[in-house]
Amino acid sequence: MTIHLPEWGESYHSKHGAIAEALHVFIATGFSHKLDHIGGNDLNILEIGFGTGLNAFLTLLEAQKKNIRIFYKGVEAYPVGREELDNLNFGEGFSEEERVKDVFMKLHELPWNESCNVTSDFTLFKQQAYFKDIEDQEVFDLIYFDAFGPRVQPELWTEDIFLKMHRALKPDGCLVTYSAKGAVRRAMQSVGFEVERLPGPPGKREMLRARKKS
Repeated sequence: MTIHLPEWGESYHSKHGAIAEALHVFIATGFSHKLDHIGGNDLNILEIGFGTGLNAFLTLLEAQKKNIRIFYKGVEAYPVGREELDNLNFGEGFSEEERVKDVFMKLHELPWNESCNVTSDFTLFKQQAYFKDIEDQEVFDLIYFDAFGPRVQPELWTEDIFLKMHRALKPDGCLVTYSAKGAVRRAMQSVGFEVERLPGPPGKREMLRARKKS
């Protein structure tokens, strides 16, 4: 399941499957790629567009498998309401289904704008803010850039926003996103990112991964 915004003709996730898309773009191409390159047991992640919490949820499950400690900051201007969350089925189909559902709901029940332990190895800070107000400097190893698409919110895909992303990353940090538009790639490159096109998730030919040069 996902959430659809009819006034924009936009959904939070792909019609080809919310979990399949998130696993490809953010877990396989972002999280796993970054772990392969930095080693260690700690990873700081910034998510642009916390939304339904799916990316945080899948990251937590993957981190548990790999015994990785995570600090996860999710930025969202308009948090999803409880009614919508109750209709999502992201916890279904996993082993230990009830425990996994509880973990997913805990991500949303924890308060905003303060650092909270979801588990002993996963710290979540949900910040209710606009992306333009992000001022972090060299804090994160990885950014999940999951804003609504450039067709409906082009102001979120500008040089100004990607400069903030570049500053927020540590040297050699990465940003991954489902978009592969030429204008997005050029905006990333203009602020200093090294950008590569990669195979996209189901239903999309390509996606982008950007690296902050060390």
